Amino acid sequence: MKGLILSGGKGTRLRPFTYTGAKQLVPVANKPVLFYAIEDLVQAGIQDIGIVISPETGEQVKTEVGDGARFGARIEYILQDVPKGIAHGIKIAREFISQDKFVLFLGDNFIRDGIVSQVNAFRDQAMNAQIILYKLDDPSAMGVAILDGDGRVTRLVEKPKQFVSPFAVIGIYMFDHHVFDAVNAIKPSARGELEITDTIQYLIDQKLNVRAHQLQGWWIDTGKMADILEANRLVLDILDAKNEGHVDATSHLEGRVVLEKGAVVVNSTIRGPAIIGERTRIENAYVGPYTSIYHDCEMRQCEIEHSVVLEHSKILGVPTRIADSLIGRHAEVARNEGLTKTLKIMVGDHSKVGIL
Repeated sequence: MKGLILSGGKGTRLRPFTYTGAKQLVPVANKPVLFYAIEDLVQAGIQDIGIVISPETGEQVKTEVGDGARFGARIEYILQDVPKGIAHGIKIAREFISQDKFVLFLGDNFIRDGIVSQVNAFRDQAMNAQIILYKLDDPSAMGVAILDGDGRVTRLVEKPKQFVSPFAVIGIYMFDHHVFDAVNAIKPSARGELEITDTIQYLIDQKLNVRAHQLQGWWIDTGKMADILEANRLVLDILDAKNEGHVDATSHLEGRVVLEKGAVVVNSTIRGPAIIGERTRIENAYVGPYTSIYHDCEMRQCEIEHSVVLEHSKILGVPTRIADSLIGRHAEVARNEGLTKTLKIMVGDHSKVGIL
């Protein structure tokens, strides 16, 4: 089997971050979301992986991922000139996929417990397609699947206005070669895209065997700030403590804390679960639970919790605790003169925020 990861798109829900970078490279527990997708595929025994990239962010993705050797994979890049939909991403990958079965993984989807069992089932059983379902109380913002008594998918409904099923279709799919007949047969939707729901419905209408697997573990579409913070919490909950940095005698690490190589903690308290990236310096500060601070950051005279801070950023002399926040690359949050109140911020790359 092969893997196909879509890592294009505009990422409008994560702006301003996605004006300057790929949404799939936003880190969760100091690892880009895209890396989790690659690792899930490799863990399931898939080494040949194609990544569909856009002209805007493709070079960033190539730089971060490389040839795949670091993951135990062989990676090929496929350029999608214009975002014409998920099914279009499949269509342009025909040469890479050839006649093999494959897993399609949307690069901003996060699944904590991997996909080994689902891939094994699809590899070993006579299915033409397998979709992954996640049960929601209100799936009306997504495509939903209707199943028959044998677990076959009988119909898909995109963003239903009335409740028809609790099973949302998430961004992990498995197909055999019949999917290429489907993407060549369907027409663009009203928004000008080749839709994945139309693709799967075509397979169903052709009486092919389309099965569903209901996911029991955690899944998140990391398209919004709240989703990034929740995925970050889920990963930090299962990380083991590790100290590869330096902690001085006046500092305290409480609970499960990860200090990566070159991290320095001076006269500070870090209360886990938390992770501090390479060469980041924490001085006269408090870092609370469910916080990830990426590499080459500087935290001085500040308090922060339940937040994600991207690389090369600074938080300096802020007297109010920062919480529930996502702070971009090369950003700076610093104290100005005057009184302050509680902060809840989403700061884009290369931004500076002065606190009055």
